[in-house]
Amino acid sequence: MKLKNIIILAGIFLLMGTGSLFSQPKVKIKVDTLPTALVLVDIQDFYFPGGKLPLVNPEAASEKAAALLQMFRSQNLTVVHVQHAGGIPIHKNVTPLAGEKVITKKEANSFNGTDLLNYLMTMKIRRVVICGMQTQMCVEATTRAAYDLGFKCIVVEDACATRNLKFGRRTIFANDVQAGVFALLDGYYATVIPLAGLE
Repeated sequence: MKLKNIIILAGIFLLMGTGSLFSQPKVKIKVDTLPTALVLVDIQDFYFPGGKLPLVNPEAASEKAAALLQMFRSQNLTVVHVQHAGGIPIHKNVTPLAGEKVITKKEANSFNGTDLLNYLMTMKIRRVVICGMQTQMCVEATTRAAYDLGFKCIVVEDACATRNLKFGRRTIFANDVQAGVFALLDGYYATVIPLAGLE
């Protein structure tokens, strides 16, 4: 193969690797035909520095969640805040506004023992965009349940956070926990995308 052809092929593979040629089109949550709701799961002070169970980089995830929340508010779309029982406040970055639905739950699955399903059905929602804390617990449980209940699901990966876990003598770092969860959800239970993939 000529050197020129090798250089051209190398350039194509490099561009493919960076996603510049084959980036996915953004999901347009307002203009398509699916009524959509945002479900923010357990973004509470409990998970931030000074709380009882601080996660890895919860601030960064909450900032992405705040931007996502603003996107929904600016388009007058349905917003649901899910708060785990116990009185721990929702974090200031995503404080509910008057009139926004707040659901209190006792289980990992946000549908279990709450009126979330009834509310979404009342609002004629067919797709949910989900983010929050912890990724491998309440976010994953809520996503799987939403799928089983017939909703199309989107998980916004960079608006989620978790912590390092231990299994036996092993430590599973938060980034690996998240990657494992997203790999299992994506393409079956949900479409997993970064905030930049929505508009």
